Amino acid sequence: MRTKTPVPPNEQLSKAIQLLCGEYNLYNSFDPELYQRYNAKRGLRNADGTGVLAGITQICNVHGYLLNEGEKMPIDGELLYRGIPIEEIINGCRGEGRFCFEETAYLLLEGALPNKAQLTEFSNILAHSWELPEDFTEDIIMKVASPNIMNMLARSVLALYTYDPQPEDTSIENVMRQSIQLIARMPAIMAAAYQVKRRIYDGKSMYLHNPEPDYSTSQNILRMLRADKQFTDEEAQLLDLCLMLHSDHGGGNNSTFAVRVLTSSGTDTYSAISAGIGALKGPRHGGANYKVIEQLEYLKANVRDWDDDHQVEDYLRKVVKGEAGDRSGLIYGMGHAVYTKSDPRERQLKANALRLAKGTDFEPEFRLLDAVERLAPDILREKWGNNRTVCANIDLYSGLVYRMLKIPDELHTPMFAIARTAGWCAHRLEELCTNNRIIRPAYKPISSRKSYVPLKDR
Repeated sequence: MRTKTPVPPNEQLSKAIQLLCGEYNLYNSFDPELYQRYNAKRGLRNADGTGVLAGITQICNVHGYLLNEGEKMPIDGELLYRGIPIEEIINGCRGEGRFCFEETAYLLLEGALPNKAQLTEFSNILAHSWELPEDFTEDIIMKVASPNIMNMLARSVLALYTYDPQPEDTSIENVMRQSIQLIARMPAIMAAAYQVKRRIYDGKSMYLHNPEPDYSTSQNILRMLRADKQFTDEEAQLLDLCLMLHSDHGGGNNSTFAVRVLTSSGTDTYSAISAGIGALKGPRHGGANYKVIEQLEYLKANVRDWDDDHQVEDYLRKVVKGEAGDRSGLIYGMGHAVYTKSDPRERQLKANALRLAKGTDFEPEFRLLDAVERLAPDILREKWGNNRTVCANIDLYSGLVYRMLKIPDELHTPMFAIARTAGWCAHRLEELCTNNRIIRPAYKPISSRKSYVPLKDR
């Protein structure tokens, strides 16, 4: 009878891993020039940085440049949900004293703006879907706490599969039900996961507040996160704007594409949405808003006079040289894969947040970020050695906005996930309706043929 191999002590395991990794690069790296030789679209990007056309969608249009005889022409960015510019949706909702997120979620899922009766019914359905399944908080969130809320969101979404009587049913009716429930439940999961994290990992008090059925999504988030459950209407409106602006960003962004890839395989809704959460967690995607906050702290600590452009400029030059900040050489919050002259989300968020920041302790920090926005393009062009147009993206200001709203730093990316769930679900539904082929891009094999060598001869 074969005996079970004992697990080596940590020291032995560490040495074994070092031995395995010692030759890893020898067999798992190759000359990047091979991408050009085989015309491989690395990162599903063309040579000019544009995305490879992998599908079509009616849900969202991200427009940031024009092509003139193959050359990019920078333009002010546009973001359209179901063909409607976000500015018009915001102005329409605000002009009538409504919150934007619920109406936006309906628009993305259904394809058209709701009338008054439809919006009321949809909001009521969301309100009645906020409550998590019985004992879910105790069994799934409290018993196995996580220091990372994105990890807990992904794990909780997967766990909801077990509580669903029809988890594998991919009919449009059933997936629409699952989508609405996920949009409603994500804030409750985030709030509970954060409170448990505070208790287990931070040694602080934990308070779990039930959502208020008559509140909007943004109002309930603030209610559940704050010990006294108090907030102003201006705060709720600003958070609602954040949710609306983050609701979708086309089918090609990393997390949405991940959702569509999994959907194309025929898998269940919970598996597909958890994939989106996992992708969004990365610092090159949704996690970038956390990196901007980290960068802001570096700036505050190393620039003596925040209003002196020369001092800010000198520090940013050190950042791009890899001599300051996190040594990555990146200025977080600057640049975008599609937007060139401006990011429409950043324009809206900055303008609205600045009004709330006026006269507060956050105003000097806003001015500091504004200096980054003004100075970084020339510094980056110096580094690149070209005249490429570059603009600030929404991440430059979103983290500071969340801080203004007293939302802890570790919840900045989870807030993004809460909003983007609406877009993920809309794209899943579109993928189910329009595409019956599994997404399967090709990879060029470059390894040479070898013969198997018996163990005794190696």
